[in-house]
Amino acid sequence: MQHILNLNSEKMSMKNQITAKRRKELKNKMAAVFSENIKTLSPDLQDALLDDLVTALESRLNVLNRIHQNTQFITTIPESCEYETIET
Repeated sequence: MQHILNLNSEKMSMKNQITAKRRKELKNKMAAVFSENIKTLSPDLQDALLDDLVTALESRLNVLNRIHQNTQFITTIPESCEYETIET
């Protein structure tokens, strides 16, 4: 079962990766939002920081989407399974 979840997670991660165009758009938006905060950094450091922020956001979204998908998967199983309580 764990193996299946790992395969699903890998497929989801690939599916949820943003395109280079969307990544650049997001990076530009973050640059605008944080312009005052990063203006003292060199252009290279600004670029590295913005790239890290986009990567961190993308990773966090992938994790949250995986958790959401696994939660939905787990909550749908009991409806299709029969079980009984055993008193000990």
